Amino acid sequence: MMTGTPGISLFLKDEAETIRFGEDLALALKRGDCLALSGDLGAGKSSLARAFLRAMADDNELEVPSPTFTLVQAYDLRIPVAHFDLYRLGDPAELTELGFDEALEDGICLVEWPEVARDELPADRIALRLEQEGAGRRVTIAAPEKQAARIRRVLAIRAFLADAGYPRAKRRFLTGDASLRAYEAVYADDEKRRILMDWPPLPEGPPVLDGKPYPKVAHIAENAYPFVAIANVLRQEGFAAPEVYQVDYDRGIVLLEDLGTDGVLDAQGQAIAERYRASVACLAHLHKHAIPQDIRVTDSHVHHIPDFDRTAMKMEVRLVLDWHLPWKRGGVAASDAERNEYLAIWDGLIDELETSEKNLLLRDFHSPNIIWRQSETGIARVGLIDFQDAMIGPTAYDLASIVQDARVTIAPELFQQLMDDYLSLRRAERGFDEARFLKSWAIMSAQRNCKLSGLWVRLMQRDGKPGYIKHMPRTLSYLSVALQHETLAPLRDWCVRAGIVTSES
Repeated sequence: MMTGTPGISLFLKDEAETIRFGEDLALALKRGDCLALSGDLGAGKSSLARAFLRAMADDNELEVPSPTFTLVQAYDLRIPVAHFDLYRLGDPAELTELGFDEALEDGICLVEWPEVARDELPADRIALRLEQEGAGRRVTIAAPEKQAARIRRVLAIRAFLADAGYPRAKRRFLTGDASLRAYEAVYADDEKRRILMDWPPLPEGPPVLDGKPYPKVAHIAENAYPFVAIANVLRQEGFAAPEVYQVDYDRGIVLLEDLGTDGVLDAQGQAIAERYRASVACLAHLHKHAIPQDIRVTDSHVHHIPDFDRTAMKMEVRLVLDWHLPWKRGGVAASDAERNEYLAIWDGLIDELETSEKNLLLRDFHSPNIIWRQSETGIARVGLIDFQDAMIGPTAYDLASIVQDARVTIAPELFQQLMDDYLSLRRAERGFDEARFLKSWAIMSAQRNCKLSGLWVRLMQRDGKPGYIKHMPRTLSYLSVALQHETLAPLRDWCVRAGIVTSES
């Protein structure tokens, strides 16, 4: 299985580099990986294993006893890890009795003395060998391409941090999101936390419309230029977007300011009214600023903020047809008549948006992407992140995103308070048309919730992320609120007939 995959070789000059490499491996390995550690006594296997486990636990004091006598030591961590030492294994077949297969299915298996197991280890294991070389150690790794690519990626990020002036930085997993981005917490010698965004370039996907893949049609950012552009312009306007310290556009690695760890939800995951109200006030302030559509990022690159155009809007609402309805109906697809009527309704609704207020929309302005900065004042209390997909379009879209938070239920009383707050801040502006804005809000709310009702299903069925489906009842409830506006009567009737919402909603 490893035939044709180039090996990885690196030199670790001292114990500190061995520990850092073990920590880096903790960011590379995934559930189902088997890491087979080979090397003579004293070669560094235990040091590497200990560093890996402590990084996975994010606990520098984690007790890591040798499993020489117990043969296996289990750790219930971010990803469960089973640490095997097979030196005393009597027969390779005993590996099954130790629960190896179950451990590999549930998490990661870390195996010292893998030679004893002979052919009992999986063929797609990561074979890592440590050998003394002068005062340091030589690491050689043979692995299938999928696993090797992950290891090469964490090594590339380590090189990036060295170039940025942080060669000894401690790295810890922070989070992933619904996309393919991942985030690390990076601690340099000053112990100040910085955020690293790992955004590897991907091959272009299959065409979905007019020969273009989904990201290009829906204006989903495919590299770091949009993020840096929007971050810079927001900071120039006084908003709390992260400062960009270092960026590698080709490899998709960005080192950012850490805006903090507090969010807008309480310990039970419920909305904190004060913080949501401040977020809405921040949004109203943003909508008063004319944001340029072309932003220079480097001497050779200008980012053009895309328009939230008809094609993008319709591509997103098609998720109802392509994913939600078949899921709702047990696999039965929407009929041609249903599709044609639904898309014609959306053509009419998009026409209604022609005269709506348009400016920068952040696109996902809701609880996962808002950092609460208690020690700051005014708009600086509201930290903004995850805005790389920003577009120019109806500003009402972002208000719909926050007052109908996709990840947390906003009670009707708070919803009304947030709407009133926003409108009261905008009414004094010359040219602000409240009735027109509320019509745009209803259309944008419906557009967003139609998209989400299909997206949750796609994440579950296509991407293997079932956790998002729990948001479906909330999304459909929000959709029902939007459908109450008289302009959306045709869409409301269609959704009732399709069984997406009820007539009593």
